[in-house]
Amino acid sequence: MDRNFKRALPLVLKHEGGWADDPHDPGGATMRGVTIGTFRRYVKADATKADLRKITDEQIATVYYRQYWSVVQAHNLPSGLDYVVFDYAVNSGPGRAAKSLQKIVGAKVDGRVGPATIAAAEAMDTADIVNAICDERLAFLKRLKTWPRYGKGWGRRVSDVRATGLSWVGKPADVEVKVPETVEKEVKKKTGFWGWITGILGGGGAGVAGLFGMDWQAIAAIGAVAVIALIIVLLFGRQLARQVKSIREELEAA
Repeated sequence: MDRNFKRALPLVLKHEGGWADDPHDPGGATMRGVTIGTFRRYVKADATKADLRKITDEQIATVYYRQYWSVVQAHNLPSGLDYVVFDYAVNSGPGRAAKSLQKIVGAKVDGRVGPATIAAAEAMDTADIVNAICDERLAFLKRLKTWPRYGKGWGRRVSDVRATGLSWVGKPADVEVKVPETVEKEVKKKTGFWGWITGILGGGGAGVAGLFGMDWQAIAAIGAVAVIALIIVLLFGRQLARQVKSIREELEAA
């Protein structure tokens, strides 16, 4: 699922490392897992190795999302399995990762994840698929001629991916809910909410005590931070929600 991409990417990059220009690596010069060929395809057609070394975080995220995450339809796979297939795609190619998934779930093995593959994956136990893919991936890596040189690192990577994938099963990342900017501005203008809260915080104990009829010693005993949090939750949670809903409806109707 898409909301896991943000937390999956740093884990992939941890295994990809930094700059490398190993003549034994068929991918050529690589920076944080992005090869010079991929960089030229998605970022700069005539890029040099020097350009690749200066790749930005935004460019890296764009490359990984377009080249791997979206290609294997990770945003449509169950939590945990999305990361496992994504990392496999980065390490061994989207086609191989897709075929491994399809073979395990019993879908047509064509290297293109589509509705049938996704439905088959959803019909099976996610943890079982995660384990099966990691087993197949490790077996494939051990058959490569370069295993003696890179095997230790590859094996550790698959082990880490398996553990993380299993821990994410049924536990996707929280959805970040953002109030549209136009709504936020209207809320501030119409309710004066933020100015009021600022006044309370700026007034310290006097502002808080005035609300509850408590003296400063009592406030200090409870903890001003806890009291302020309680005020916001109890007094303004529902009220602000109603205001936001009302203002949103007004803006949409305009």
